[in-house]
Amino acid sequence: MSPSTTDDNKQLHVAMFPWLAFGHIIPFFQLSKAIAQKGHKVSFLSTTRNIERLPTLPSDLEPLINLVRLTLPHVQELPHNAEATMDVRTDDIHYLKTAFDGLQPQITQFLEKESPDWIIYDFAPYWLPDIAAGLGISRAFFSIVNAWFMAFLGPLPKDVINRSDDQKSVEDFLTPPSWIPFPNNLCYRKHESKWMVGSGLINASGVTDIYRSQMVIKGSECVFIRYCYEFEPQWLTLSEELTHTPMVPVGLMPPETATNVGEEKSDTWMTVKTWLDGQPKGQVVYVALGSEVMVGKREIGELALGLELSGLPFFWALRKPAGSTESDSLELPDGFFARTRDRGMVMMSWVPQLQILSHESVGGFLTHCGWGSIVEGLMFGHPLIMLPFLVDQGLNARVLVEKKVGIEVPRNDEDGSFTRDSVARSLTSVIVDDEGKIYKANAMAWSRIFGDKKLHEKYVDNFIKYLESQRCVAGTDHRV
Repeated sequence: MSPSTTDDNKQLHVAMFPWLAFGHIIPFFQLSKAIAQKGHKVSFLSTTRNIERLPTLPSDLEPLINLVRLTLPHVQELPHNAEATMDVRTDDIHYLKTAFDGLQPQITQFLEKESPDWIIYDFAPYWLPDIAAGLGISRAFFSIVNAWFMAFLGPLPKDVINRSDDQKSVEDFLTPPSWIPFPNNLCYRKHESKWMVGSGLINASGVTDIYRSQMVIKGSECVFIRYCYEFEPQWLTLSEELTHTPMVPVGLMPPETATNVGEEKSDTWMTVKTWLDGQPKGQVVYVALGSEVMVGKREIGELALGLELSGLPFFWALRKPAGSTESDSLELPDGFFARTRDRGMVMMSWVPQLQILSHESVGGFLTHCGWGSIVEGLMFGHPLIMLPFLVDQGLNARVLVEKKVGIEVPRNDEDGSFTRDSVARSLTSVIVDDEGKIYKANAMAWSRIFGDKKLHEKYVDNFIKYLESQRCVAGTDHRV
């Protein structure tokens, strides 16, 4: 079906401005395509190199989506050509925020010249809502993470101040927040809490991450969020109450499982498929920790030895961590490949994750618990073996453990370390042991929500109707 607008709605121009991480860029891009599919014009703003790394647009949408290339200002501490979090080490992401803030003049110039109906942005451009409001442009924050993370951040203060919050300590994040009025287990482990403490500290960019998020929400007319009412709806209601901002879910945005013929028959997929076809049904562990997580050499080693110790067949998508150079090697334990070659496959390049997860031999997903990966795992009904690292991942794991769709790999509370034994036990308990039956059954039950294409298309339709029906009056605030 070709894109077309409804008769009673004029064509909108919607500008999209994601943060410089592909875990953010891709959902923004996916939403852009949905907007264009309804006949509206989209300007997708990112840096030149990130634009060049985007998937190819469908030919019918090309006339409607303008890929706007921005020049990322140079920051001395960043490697040459570093334009996304996958290009830098985790500890250097705050320098990327400095460069990102340098995009403000280009964004302002674009908005003044093009005057879109809407600007939809990420958590980082704390300076953007005021600029858009002054130009009479409707503005919204699109949260690519879920509602419980937003609820965990707490009430939006009346006066948002950019300062290092010395009242927050690691201990403050180890128990569920007092403002959550219903039973929950939403808290960080000690080794995860350091990230939350750091988000309240001023970094090289001169502002805290908490300040960025609060200013973005405070200046938005609404929040679009990758969520749905069919899964843990109480967090959506609570987030709306805490921020005094309308929350408009866009659905879980399960990715398209049908791929084009060329990709289906790619050499990589045919190699992977041939291997998967030779494995027992429902026994393969798919292992993928994303490309953003900086996993240490010791952790990689223990994970490898845990996979070996489990005795289970496994497919490991082992990507080099963010900021790796050619000289950085991913060393696996001596003899690992030789000892596991009959039942294990390790690929250190891009793999077709959706096609792998859809294969009948896969019986579980060892994941870092990014929200996008969770959606992909549960849309196929796979129980999860959870190994969270950053940002929202620990909270995601707590909620999903409570929903009994899988288990967390036990770790040292102080430093987050884990052992080969804890990995092996976690895998066998989910894939082999009787206790795994409940995780499999629950994951399969939730797949009816996570994989319901029609349900999530309806959410996207409602989101676009919201865009069409809401109009900004310069300087006004539509929030409750």
